[in-house]
Amino acid sequence: MSETLRVPGATLHYDVRGTGPAVLCIPGGPADGNSFTRLAAELAPHHTVISYDPRGLSRSAIDGAPGEDLIGLLADDAHRLINAVTDQPAHVFASSGGSMAGMELLLRHPDQIRGLIMHEPPMTSLLPDQEDEARRTAAMDEAYRTGGAFAAIAVFLEGTGLGGPAEPPQEPTPEMREQMAAMKPNLDFFFQYLMHATGDYRPDYDRLRSLTGRITVAVGEDSGDQLACRAAVALAEHLGLTPVTFPGDHGGFDEHPAAAAELVRKLLSQS
Repeated sequence: MSETLRVPGATLHYDVRGTGPAVLCIPGGPADGNSFTRLAAELAPHHTVISYDPRGLSRSAIDGAPGEDLIGLLADDAHRLINAVTDQPAHVFASSGGSMAGMELLLRHPDQIRGLIMHEPPMTSLLPDQEDEARRTAAMDEAYRTGGAFAAIAVFLEGTGLGGPAEPPQEPTPEMREQMAAMKPNLDFFFQYLMHATGDYRPDYDRLRSLTGRITVAVGEDSGDQLACRAAVALAEHLGLTPVTFPGDHGGFDEHPAAAAELVRKLLSQS
């Protein structure tokens, strides 16, 4: 079931599948609710799964610029979205940069959240190589300024270790061109607003530590030395938690949905 929800400054597009305790899925980076399609299908027999496009991405139109506190706005959007679907506390599964909204949601509305699973939250501010992080960010900004969204995403993938092996250039097919055109507005929003909001986010760690009984930090078993995995491990250590290993890498919950859903259900039952 697809619905829309009017929130201050935006209209959110969301989908609801299944029945049972609610699970809100928060995508990261320029991704939208479609990144959870396979995981949601696996969770739906036992849970009401809410997936959505965050404000400014895909089908969730935003009214003008997002303002200074974008992470706060995203957290408030998630809060209102849960209220629109259920009057009961919900679980949250957040991917990558969506984890920042998940943490802020838990901090602002702790009574609304039963448990928060963060899959590879890129809390790079906790890593020791802050000069390297500043250079990565500057390189992406420069690539976006001079070459646009697709040049910047290439630098992003290389800098975070998420890019695959280099392949010879090839002429895009009509289908590839269509996909690239559809993705460009999301990439523009990411590089103009989301990337910096995610990197600048500093949660109240003392309050988060008081809520660690409801927090799970997850890492991909195949992520190796990728930036988001290292940052997730750093966050877990900062909160006094042991990371839980999921199948695959940064997008493993989508690549291995059945195994990921089984693990999610186990973690939710412990919340």
